[in-house]
Amino acid sequence: MDLDAALGLIAEVPDFPSPGVVFRDLSPLFAHGEGFQAVADALAATVDPDVDLLAAVEARGFMLAAAIGYARGLGVVLVRKPGKLPAVAGRVDYALEYGTATLELPDNVVAPAARVAVVDDVLATGGTVNAACRLLEKTGAVVTGVSVVLELAALPGREALDGRKVHSLQVV
Repeated sequence: MDLDAALGLIAEVPDFPSPGVVFRDLSPLFAHGEGFQAVADALAATVDPDVDLLAAVEARGFMLAAAIGYARGLGVVLVRKPGKLPAVAGRVDYALEYGTATLELPDNVVAPAARVAVVDDVLATGGTVNAACRLLEKTGAVVTGVSVVLELAALPGREALDGRKVHSLQVV
């Protein structure tokens, strides 16, 4: 399956989670073997060749980074919500439209100066991905770039990433 056909599997759900919002649901893409493979291969090609590790943002980023890691022979570190890790190397709080959230990184997983690519499904406002980048850098990693399936052009996600290298398979 080619990449355009695979990206065509992403469903648009109007008025979810609130009126006026069009939610992009990647579930049909993830459930389609050839489509998921086409997207994972395309995302894998966006990751710099000298990356040491992938950082997967909870939760759909876990699936994508695992597929890329397997394809490229790279390890994956899970950037988690609080309370999910037995030992925490660092945490960062960040603002959301409606409050704050926190991300944590597992202890003893990311080596100092490790070159890390951040992987997630959708880049919207950029708050979560930016927080993941800051968290990795706080623990000594070097973020080489961000790779996402879908970027929402109407939202300021790219601007929130402070000039970081962003790879999007599709911008809508």
